[in-house]
Amino acid sequence: MSEAVAVEQTPELVRSLKPRHIAMIALGGIIGAGLFVGSSAGIATIGPGILASYVMAGTMILLVMRMLGEMAVAYPGLGGFTEYARVGLGSWAGFVTGWLYWFYWVVVVAVEAIAAGSVLEPMIGIPVWQSGLVLMVAMTATNLWSARTYGEFEFWFASIKVAAIIAFIFTGAAYLVNAPIEGGAFANVTAHGGFAPLGWGAVFAGVTTVIFSLSGAEAATIAAAEAENPGKVVARMTTQLMVRVTLFYLLSIFLIVCIVPWNKIVPGQSPFVAALEVVGIPGAAMMMNFLVLTAVLSCLNSGIYVTSRTLFTLASQGDAPKALVTLNARRVPARSILLGTVFGYLGVIASVISPQVVFAFLINASGAVMLFIYLFIAFAQIRNRRRLEQTEPHLLQVKMWLFPWASYAAIAAIVSVLVAMALTPSLASQLFLSLLAFAIVVAAYFIRARA
Repeated sequence: MSEAVAVEQTPELVRSLKPRHIAMIALGGIIGAGLFVGSSAGIATIGPGILASYVMAGTMILLVMRMLGEMAVAYPGLGGFTEYARVGLGSWAGFVTGWLYWFYWVVVVAVEAIAAGSVLEPMIGIPVWQSGLVLMVAMTATNLWSARTYGEFEFWFASIKVAAIIAFIFTGAAYLVNAPIEGGAFANVTAHGGFAPLGWGAVFAGVTTVIFSLSGAEAATIAAAEAENPGKVVARMTTQLMVRVTLFYLLSIFLIVCIVPWNKIVPGQSPFVAALEVVGIPGAAMMMNFLVLTAVLSCLNSGIYVTSRTLFTLASQGDAPKALVTLNARRVPARSILLGTVFGYLGVIASVISPQVVFAFLINASGAVMLFIYLFIAFAQIRNRRRLEQTEPHLLQVKMWLFPWASYAAIAAIVSVLVAMALTPSLASQLFLSLLAFAIVVAAYFIRARA
């Protein structure tokens, strides 16, 4: 840990989060509108082969989470996974990873606030920007109150989503048992052009789309800093969580493509609603609107929390103004919270012009940032693992599978996704704007270092 900066003078956050909070925070970061609505685009453009896309993307994220689990046990209490890059690769990597992660989540805050307003607009008739501002204020207040309050809100938000998915799985499975579909319960999987109607090239390209809906579990390593025994909590949670979430995604999507022909799915409209309408569940659209709103609020709540703690960690290392480590009377980094929400408020206000245009711009600006962060995690894990094997092998209580080949495979998979994005016209703009953000952060580090 020679590269880590001492943080003895940094105020300590209260360890008030429980393991149940951490687990649900990670679940809440993954299970969101990307599953309930966004999966429609993948099904409609790839077909049932989207299942294979999810398997490949889920495997890649699973490897990344295992790397985090190894480092979390070896280096407990660093304040978040972005610091593993600092330990393994140097101060520059900690600076770049931290600020990229902060940028990614402030964009998420703005995107989710606009999305929440868009969901509410047809329900209550209030313009997107007004309802978005109200929800931003509410979630900001929740985070300012205490970490425990944030954890409780996220626990129940995530519990609602998990319960809804489980209910959908049982409902869909019960429907298929009766097999009212011509040709049998699984006929729709192959009846309309086969499992991969647009070819396996589309299936591989689909990984670039679905991988973003699976990112977010790493947020639990940020929250774990405010839990007792953070290393053990993260190690226990990482692998189990990704396996469960992948199963949730796979079972849900599998049931959808069994119940509804893939070519009947409309991009932008919830495939869950389409399946429930076929099953004959009344009020499916209204229930899904409530569920999507819950998912969006969950991500908004987590986004505000993660941006504040990431900024707090950066400030504790001297990579952000030292004033941002100041805690209020409830031991919450209020200044970091408020600064992190500024981007969200600006995004909501800018949506007065056109919510769709602002929404699309924000998505493009952060599209590949998380993939860059995963690369830093992978390279840091390799460096840290080799260093620990030589100096402190007793710290390796949790190990990456099949090291180093699995780590190299994860890096190769991430690079392949980035290359596929560059070659996909609809995704190329996301990659290039994200590269611009990366270049700006790297330049900022060297400017700061020289100053």
